[in-house]
Amino acid sequence: MEEELRYEADRFKVVRIKPPETLKLPDKEVIRHPGAVVIIPWIDPQTLCFIQNFRLSVNRSLIELPAGTMQQDEPPLLTAKRELLEETGYVAEEWEFHGELLMSPGILDESMFVYSASILTLHKQQLEDDERIETLPVTYQEAETWIAERKIIDAKTIAALSLRKLQRST
Repeated sequence: MEEELRYEADRFKVVRIKPPETLKLPDKEVIRHPGAVVIIPWIDPQTLCFIQNFRLSVNRSLIELPAGTMQQDEPPLLTAKRELLEETGYVAEEWEFHGELLMSPGILDESMFVYSASILTLHKQQLEDDERIETLPVTYQEAETWIAERKIIDAKTIAALSLRKLQRST
């Protein structure tokens, strides 16, 4: 497939794809993204460390799991460790990989890798200049209620918790 660069930003680029003629599909713009992680941090066996994060794109604070974009050639687990410390101040001794999510494959190639982190030690948050994040301890049961009540509406958070729950029930 041929690609033509349309726009490049710090964390993504937009390209126009020309599919092979054999597919008989029209050209399409897509967003190329380096990938990301979402972390389910367990403060204790019942309590998660969520974050309250102001999102400029929707002009409001959202309750989310910590997450972040992978740097060039950075392995997902290394990104997860970096983002957990940056956004929450926690360092984890144990990590469990749950799987990969495609966030919006109709327009975006971002893969998001889901991890649980446990045996946490609190250090100091290392927020980036554009981050306004507060940590929010929430029980797992309360998080499920907040999803049902639409208090948590962040897709990656809902998908990550659902993926882990489904893995635990099989």
